[in-house]
Amino acid sequence: MNREMKFMQEAIKLGKQGMQNNDGGPFGCVIVKGDTIVGRGWNKVIATNDPTAHAEVTAIRDACKNVQSFQLEGCEIYTSCEPCPMCLGAIYWARPSKVYYGNTRQDAANIGFDDSLIYHEMTLPLNERKIAIECLGRNEAIKMFEEWVAKNDKTLY
Repeated sequence: MNREMKFMQEAIKLGKQGMQNNDGGPFGCVIVKGDTIVGRGWNKVIATNDPTAHAEVTAIRDACKNVQSFQLEGCEIYTSCEPCPMCLGAIYWARPSKVYYGNTRQDAANIGFDDSLIYHEMTLPLNERKIAIECLGRNEAIKMFEEWVAKNDKTLY
């Protein structure tokens, strides 16, 4: 078994364990730097009552804690399924070098994890989305952004 399949097998194993423990859906993820796993995660939505506790997000949180950085440059993500829109956003923020996935988004949809609504909603203007999204308090909120621009000791990311 090659290096990449070894790490994918570990992601699948974590997903199976989480599913069998009723932590959440059948999804697992590992994050690798060099030849070392620096982060592990599996779907914990049910166990934590947290809709954001997907495998990739929990693995990113674990890896960032372990490497003591908010970015995962030089790391690879191995996830048992093509990342959903939320996880894909988190992956881009974390900045790994590559993502490997097992099952496709269609495979996930076939077993009841269908993200097509979210993909579609993202293409619509705000006023046409199923969940109302309205700008409120911008005159006050923009002041915080102005303070950020002027802040001399900020860390950019």
